[in-house]
Amino acid sequence: MFVLSIIMLVWLWNGTPLYYHFRKNSYLGGGDKFVIVIGSNVGGGVMEWKGAREWAIERDSLRNKKKYVRRFGYNLEIADMKTRKKYAHEWRESWEKVDFIRNAMRKYPHAEWFWWVDLNTYIMEPKVSLQTHLFNNLDKYIYRDINKYNPLNVTHPFTEEYLDVEDRSPIGDGKLESVNMILAQDCSGFNLGSFFIRRGPWADRLLDVWWDPVLYEQKHMAWEHKEQDALEQLYMTQPWVRKHVAFVPQRMINSFPTGACGDAEPGDEIHYDQKDRDFLINMAGCEWGRDCWGEMYNYRELSYYLNRSIWERFKEDLVAVVWYKLTGQKVKL
Repeated sequence: MFVLSIIMLVWLWNGTPLYYHFRKNSYLGGGDKFVIVIGSNVGGGVMEWKGAREWAIERDSLRNKKKYVRRFGYNLEIADMKTRKKYAHEWRESWEKVDFIRNAMRKYPHAEWFWWVDLNTYIMEPKVSLQTHLFNNLDKYIYRDINKYNPLNVTHPFTEEYLDVEDRSPIGDGKLESVNMILAQDCSGFNLGSFFIRRGPWADRLLDVWWDPVLYEQKHMAWEHKEQDALEQLYMTQPWVRKHVAFVPQRMINSFPTGACGDAEPGDEIHYDQKDRDFLINMAGCEWGRDCWGEMYNYRELSYYLNRSIWERFKEDLVAVVWYKLTGQKVKL
């Protein structure tokens, strides 16, 4: 009877929505404070047709994010990018992530942090929550003085005497509560394949200005990385933007595979390291001379291998091996 009760409790916890709602509750797991925003149908169905590999990448990436939010009670907003709309100024293909984040903020009024991830990303450690990985010890991981790692050679801090003390400080006011955006830098500057933005008046203002080409005087027409270059421009020129932005080491939220930003070297701060169990892989630029589907498949399989349960390890590392030695036949259990 005791064993049956234990089995029933385990089933109620894992086989029903009970666990999800526990993790989602603001006063228990806190998952409701987070929204993952991802754009689907990127690069196909509107401007060009997608092939089998593109559909497979999208399927695997979205499945990965859906499983992750189910585990920790987060919200998932899948922005349908096949509904690209023509804007008043010009067709802003690839700029829509700003618009999608604003829409997500309206849709989830009680959420605090919004995490944008590109479609070519894969959460490698699906058993690690955002709270455990980053937010419970945010002050330990972030840095606000860009001089710590400054591939853009930004002059920091501002030195103009008409600015107040916070604007001229390399760390703003130094308070954790004033951090409203968290992102990583790669070898060439800001990378928006994976970043966090906090709801609030600052975010509303930033998203409005970020979206408006008037502020940067048509420079966006020549920018290669579009919304990424626009944010860099705002960071470089606007004190009110800079003092609320914090950075994390790239491999905390946005590891690259080898081939992106050069080849991986032992101990570098850019490329995925299996030994350190990096949290997320971003196949950035894989469409330029690399195999996007091959990379997605390899990292998907690696993530599964690294996160196998005791039962899965028993089946695959013992039972399947013994069966092969006895029969000469490989079996997938």
